[in-house]
Amino acid sequence: MNIMDSFNLSREAILSNKIRSGLTMLGVIIGVMAVILLVSIGEGARTYIYEELGTLGTNLLIVVPGKTSTKGGFHPPTAGTVRKLIYDDAIALRKRASYISDAVPIMFGTGKLKYHNLSRDTSVLGCTEEYFRVRNLNIDIGSFISSADVETSRRVIVLGRTVKRELFGDINPLGKMVTLSDARYRVIGVMERKGVALGFDIDDIVFIPTTSAQELFDSDSLFQIATKVKRAEDISKAEAQIREILMKRHGNKEDFTIISQDEMISVMGKVLNIMTGVLAGIAGISLLVGGIGIMNIMLVSVKERTREIGLRKAVGARKRDVMLQFLIEAVSLSLFGGVLGIGAGIGLALLIPRFTFLPTKISLWSVMIAFLFSASVGIFFGVYPARKAANLDPIQALRYE
Repeated sequence: MNIMDSFNLSREAILSNKIRSGLTMLGVIIGVMAVILLVSIGEGARTYIYEELGTLGTNLLIVVPGKTSTKGGFHPPTAGTVRKLIYDDAIALRKRASYISDAVPIMFGTGKLKYHNLSRDTSVLGCTEEYFRVRNLNIDIGSFISSADVETSRRVIVLGRTVKRELFGDINPLGKMVTLSDARYRVIGVMERKGVALGFDIDDIVFIPTTSAQELFDSDSLFQIATKVKRAEDISKAEAQIREILMKRHGNKEDFTIISQDEMISVMGKVLNIMTGVLAGIAGISLLVGGIGIMNIMLVSVKERTREIGLRKAVGARKRDVMLQFLIEAVSLSLFGGVLGIGAGIGLALLIPRFTFLPTKISLWSVMIAFLFSASVGIFFGVYPARKAANLDPIQALRYE
């Protein structure tokens, strides 16, 4: 008997009991669909985070106060032992670090913003004019903070879109006076809509000069210094240069941490790889259960067709012919279920972003792995029933009631 005869016999056996065959494939369909869907969610999350990090600027090096230990995990700096980052540190970097184009001293805090009888708590970011281009931010109306505003500690403020809408509605806020934590500020600009980036609503924030923020928060300690490297290939050189300049200013103590954008992306990549692997593993369990279902049904089929097997062997069918027939039947169930599962998984992955906030990205490798795994499941769980059928004694099989 040739292989085409085995295929035809397997097809007839599957079609002779359509409901049972469909239910058998259901486990594989759900498993393959889950693999593709969950991996697509993981890949979508990875793409989303990378894009969000890109919108915050490129070639960035962020300097924060305090040193993260490289041995024994993270150890918060002991109070009083760490020198804070100050405004002059940023000025020194701007003047002496040749590999960077900008060094922005940043203050950060919260305050109550009032206009007439309306008020709201909002995030306040103190910065210089360079922050605008470092973070890829644009002004919608008015102007951003200028160097003159910073040098004279001028009380001017730029509003995010959400803040402007809630305090002013359709009124043009330019030139209006607002109160921020009991200090009067003049509105000079409104930011272009930016939206939420990595969970942080950039529209729900106001910007004031760094020097004004020092007065507002009564502190000269910076939240961070954001620097922009001129060329991507010089990031490591810029990092070494920043470290050298700041250590000289801090008594040869490295009481600060330099965080690169590449490091942030690398850490996020590792986390997302683990998450995607866990999701794929969970989905793989359901595919494994589907394979067990195929083996169970194939064993039942061998039991039901014992006399048929005995008759075939009595008229000359060899062991390998019987084994091949049942193995093809198991693999066919698994592969057809895999194809349906791929279609369902891709369809759901395309629909999810339309109705939920979850991003998805269909990757070819996940589809290939799901398909190959479904084929492997059919072979692995089909071998035992096929061998059992092939090893039946023809005399005993013919006597089976």
